[in-house]
Amino acid sequence: MDFAPHTSPAAIAELRARLLATRWPAIAADPEWSLGTDPEYLRELVAYWADGFDWEAREAELNKLPRSFVEVGGTGIHVIHSIADRADRAGPAPALLLLHGWPDSFWRYLKVIPLLAPDFDLVIPDMPGYGYSDIPATALDSRQVAALYAELMTKLGYERFFAAGGDIGSGVGQFLAVDQPERVIALHRMSAGPPSPSVDASQLTPEEQQWLTGAARWLGAEGAYAAMHRTKPNTASFGLTDSPVGLAAWIVEKLRAWSDGGLSAYSRDDILTNLSIYWFTGTIGSSMRMYHANALIPPEQYARRVEVPSGFSSFPGDIVRTPRAWLERATNLVRYVEPPRGGHFAPYEVPELYAQELRDFFGPFV
Repeated sequence: MDFAPHTSPAAIAELRARLLATRWPAIAADPEWSLGTDPEYLRELVAYWADGFDWEAREAELNKLPRSFVEVGGTGIHVIHSIADRADRAGPAPALLLLHGWPDSFWRYLKVIPLLAPDFDLVIPDMPGYGYSDIPATALDSRQVAALYAELMTKLGYERFFAAGGDIGSGVGQFLAVDQPERVIALHRMSAGPPSPSVDASQLTPEEQQWLTGAARWLGAEGAYAAMHRTKPNTASFGLTDSPVGLAAWIVEKLRAWSDGGLSAYSRDDILTNLSIYWFTGTIGSSMRMYHANALIPPEQYARRVEVPSGFSSFPGDIVRTPRAWLERATNLVRYVEPPRGGHFAPYEVPELYAQELRDFFGPFV
């Protein structure tokens, strides 16, 4: 069914009241961002969120998209479903399933929709527990989400389709490809997971070993959020669900740290659209719980080789870049590119470049 949410004036007023009533912490004058979100930046962003950002206008813009709400396996999935205009071309357009991660939602792909819409039927769902999709009673893992998405694509009329994703969406795409390879024509990702514990690290190339060392170093310096999500997500969810400033601090720090060029790729409205979706849907806790669910997937499932034709774009500003040597072991690698710009949120940071990456990779399979 068609879907066009409208946030009540009371909910918007409550958010503003919470923002204005923030109890700010006393923070020493450390170098900006060195210990987390910079307080001066956050104060300015929050002031604009309270008295400048027009969520009602932004929501109206989002509602111009072809949004729908589809029940799959008892779970309601919010999805952008854009049908390509093929008046000047023969045959139907191929379907492309776009898979988001954390801390985002369908928001990740907003800027590439107009760039890809002429060439593909776009299917951009919110994962359960994210955005406007249902919050499941028990968090689903990436493999369960992949199975739901296979049903979703059938329900939308697509037996075979392309898929592309980043972050957690990369894992969802991986399980779609290994569990239902007959459905996925080709898979594009921005990264792949590390070797399973059963792999003898001494047999890896120097490049692969350097990757693992770098990943461990990154987790030590930047991975506290993931440890919290994976082990005790409910503890953090109370404060982040209750405080919009806490929510902003948790997410904005990641947008800055994981993007090529920091926050320069985003306007304040871009950032606050993402934050407002999380706030008004109350999904920060449910999105975090997916990390715990994914940690329970047996390692041998992650170790399965992807035989579906695979392409990877390794953007220079991404957090931990998977080396080509490992991708050749773990996937049927047919294309590997290192674009000149972009980071973890490349579809939003460099939409033209990301869209071209997808067109170049999927083009030979159309």
